[in-house]
Amino acid sequence: MVIGATGVLGVPAVARLLAAGHEVSGLSRDASRAPAIEATGAKPVPGDLFSASSLVTALRGHDAVLNLATRIPRKVTSKSAWAANDRVRLAGSAALAAAVREVEELRIVVQEGISFVYADGGDRVLAEDAPLRPRGVTASSVVAHENVAALTDRTVVRLRIGTLVGSDTLTAALLASARRGAPLIMGSRTDWTTAIHPSDAGAAAVAALDAPSGVYNVGAPAVRKGELGEAMAAAAGVRKARAVPKWVLSRVAMAEPMARSQRVDSGKLMAVTGWRCERPVPGPDWFTAG
Repeated sequence: MVIGATGVLGVPAVARLLAAGHEVSGLSRDASRAPAIEATGAKPVPGDLFSASSLVTALRGHDAVLNLATRIPRKVTSKSAWAANDRVRLAGSAALAAAVREVEELRIVVQEGISFVYADGGDRVLAEDAPLRPRGVTASSVVAHENVAALTDRTVVRLRIGTLVGSDTLTAALLASARRGAPLIMGSRTDWTTAIHPSDAGAAAVAALDAPSGVYNVGAPAVRKGELGEAMAAAAGVRKARAVPKWVLSRVAMAEPMARSQRVDSGKLMAVTGWRCERPVPGPDWFTAG
């Protein structure tokens, strides 16, 4: 079962699962969503992410669930815009955990999350045991992980995924804004950032089905923020990526996590599953469909 099957992570994850020969279902919150789920190749199964009883029915007959549902807003500095995404992570993960307890045949849970929860690491490499500093909208990711981690009799894999950059609608909106003069770099150009193409992140979620319980980072090799910004500027067709100074972002609670230097390492997931990024370096192939 894939929750969020039509999303930026769900679509490539479903494709990978089908290619590997799995039978794949997609949670459909209402009948209107069924055609979009069918278009991914998954079988729509009715269910409500916020209702444990509904999820119990939907999850019957499945041996694993990937919860990849998010509702990331385009206006990332607005607290109210993040409310729906926080509800998906907080209430959705709690309902899922309650439902899984009632479905004995379901043995594996994979829960998405974000690597923005790490504290500013400067130039240090951040493994899964690095200090966290959940703040504002990043806090819900930590709570979602805690909710599913309580399923101690199942295999529970929690992912800390880097910034998704690709041909998705949010990246497209950022590039369009850059053409109108908006910044592409949050913080210092010489700080580190960990991004990943959605297809690689989806592949990592599928690979996580073979991982032992635990927390795993998911990202391409970290790059300087200036390098990612220039790759995005080239995709947007602008001469140079503008930056918002780190000190400015540090004064805005909603934006501060994006200003951090986060040199996140994904070696743990690579070691236990063999997963590798097919697009390890930000470039033109990140911004084309496929």
